[in-house]
Amino acid sequence: MNKILTGFLLLLSITLNAQNGVWTVEKANEWYKKQPWISGCNFQPSTAINQLEMFQKDTYDSTTIDRELGWAKDIGFNVMRVYLHHILWTSDKEGFKERLDDYLNISSKHGIKTILVFFDDCWNDVYTAGKQPAPKPGIHNSGWVRDPGTMIYTNPDTLKVLEAYVKDIMNTFKNDERILMWDLYNEPGNQKSVEKSFPLLKAAFAWARTVKTIQPITAGVWNNNDRFKALNEFQLKNSDIITYHNYSYIDNHAREIIELKKYNRPLICTEYMARRNGSLFGNIMPLLKKENVGAINWGFVAGKTNTIFAWDTPIPSGKEPELWFHDILRKDGTPFSETEIQTIKQVTGKN
Repeated sequence: MNKILTGFLLLLSITLNAQNGVWTVEKANEWYKKQPWISGCNFQPSTAINQLEMFQKDTYDSTTIDRELGWAKDIGFNVMRVYLHHILWTSDKEGFKERLDDYLNISSKHGIKTILVFFDDCWNDVYTAGKQPAPKPGIHNSGWVRDPGTMIYTNPDTLKVLEAYVKDIMNTFKNDERILMWDLYNEPGNQKSVEKSFPLLKAAFAWARTVKTIQPITAGVWNNNDRFKALNEFQLKNSDIITYHNYSYIDNHAREIIELKKYNRPLICTEYMARRNGSLFGNIMPLLKKENVGAINWGFVAGKTNTIFAWDTPIPSGKEPELWFHDILRKDGTPFSETEIQTIKQVTGKN
């Protein structure tokens, strides 16, 4: 039997029903009532190109993290969504957990809670611990890495490592009020994976349900194409709190909120705000506040991730685009748009 088939059979042999332990609608809504209106962003310090550079010993930059989270507090943000990576754990288990704890201490000092993300199907498939590549001029997320990526298809032993990793991190922080939520899998099926990501998605929920956390778990829906129907149904059925991504104009976003409210669970938009697409602070953030939907935009301080450049529109010269795609502030803390800052402060109540 080849390694690929063996790996999938091992994944599919996980018999624990992921639905066991899903919060009731009542519990989910009671939890949400205790939270302030959730506002924040997907956070990567400007000095880190990816998840590895953010948390590895040689590049963990607590000074920048502290400064930038202070700016986030000043505009009324109270939640950051932060990506982890299993290589951080396999290469330096205890050091990684210490640095994660330090990050949580810094964020908590600023009154900011954290959504932690385990797996991710976006961007580069090849990664390694140690020194990370420099950004490629003008290319959006040129150094961002998937987790675990396609290696899981050819290295089935990776599954055992991933299980140990998820359970260890969750057990370590399962009663930690600095963590708002566990986001098990970012955009499963992206990079043309689609159904290939289903076994790991199911496994991640099964592993997470064995840990009795005080925090809810989720995995956000992000693609309404029919090919993702099974993935979406599973995510919606097994998430305690419903999360989703929407980078479209306000009409589309409003319709999605109506559809997702049919599940009667709290909603948090964990990715929005792409200026070129018309997904803006000025139109989307007030809509989310009005509908009592949490608002987590992509990007905060422009830096090594290059997310001021659009997904599919590189600028090889590296010249700053007139219209930033994502991000809010420059490295010195000045805003891309003062008008946007005033809008954010008005919606979050910081004005």
